[in-house]
Amino acid sequence: MTDRAWLALSRIPGLGPLRQRALLERFGAVERCFQSGAGALQDLGLQTGQIAALQKAPEDILTPADQRWLESPDTDLCRWTDTDYPPLLRHIPDPLLLLYLRGQRACLNQAMLAIVGSRSATTTGIASAEAFAKNLGEAGLIICSGLALGIDAAAHRGALHSGTVAVLGTGADLIYPRSHLQLARQITEQGLIISEQPPDTGPRSGLFPRRNRIISGLSLGVLVVEAADGSGSLITARLALEQGREVFAIPGSIHSPLSRGPHRLIRDGAKLVESAEDVLSELGPLYAVLRSSQAAVPAADWRPEDSTQAKVWAAMDFDPLAPEQIASRCGLTLTELSAILLDMELQGYLAACPGGRFCRLPPAS
Repeated sequence: MTDRAWLALSRIPGLGPLRQRALLERFGAVERCFQSGAGALQDLGLQTGQIAALQKAPEDILTPADQRWLESPDTDLCRWTDTDYPPLLRHIPDPLLLLYLRGQRACLNQAMLAIVGSRSATTTGIASAEAFAKNLGEAGLIICSGLALGIDAAAHRGALHSGTVAVLGTGADLIYPRSHLQLARQITEQGLIISEQPPDTGPRSGLFPRRNRIISGLSLGVLVVEAADGSGSLITARLALEQGREVFAIPGSIHSPLSRGPHRLIRDGAKLVESAEDVLSELGPLYAVLRSSQAAVPAADWRPEDSTQAKVWAAMDFDPLAPEQIASRCGLTLTELSAILLDMELQGYLAACPGGRFCRLPPAS
């Protein structure tokens, strides 16, 4: 009965967290919020339709999708009254009373760091997000993001083996974008999918900015990898600041529109980071507790052993360069360089970028 009442409460239109909490405080238990009499509800500022809905039994409010959720062995609920409700999330301005879960519930009370960024990320940005997520995950942090294209997906992929949390803007039973269905299945094996939206809630534009407060609210801090002006990632960073969280940003090329967001954050006081170590050390005492015995590869040591490849590596940047620029810098012909670039790409030292250009990749571990 309790789970049915929680789901029914979440189905009442326009009944947000503040009024839901007012109902719980008034009646003491979620079941008592229903069929309690209109007179007891009128001074809570509820609308006529909301009062009418609360006169019903919870079973009369639930949808077929709710019934499927309750009957599934792979779904769960985290209620405001549960002892494992995420403690950081309790202290945001409008904490949710109910979280829909799929995957490993134990992730709820582990230290998290959010990694967010552009959906139209560059090859370098995707590689950076994945590498940071991998290193920070190995250091003991659960990586939190929004399962969007680009940086979000890269962050989840980097932390698949250490644990990652995906906060959805849809219901937890609907994966969006659909191209991430397999990634979502992998996340539930070691991590967790979370949503505040009831089952069968499809993608709507207003829900995605709203879920950003959950991403930041669950996390000790937010790392922004790439973001254009007006990006949803900047909304997440702003919410993090309002919630008292740390904000980190990776700088980029001054010529890239996707660097404008991180650079603005840095100008406004975000911590500029170049390695996972920068993030961990800024988190203070938590770093000593979570530090893994396996150290990350120092950036200074991340270079090819082959002398010719090392020469090409030294001539390159993390921003894309045309083969002609690289050849000119290291004194090779384009024919000689072509084979070297292919070998280095296969070894994971560089990536092919749009327009036939190439860029360095950061260390993957």
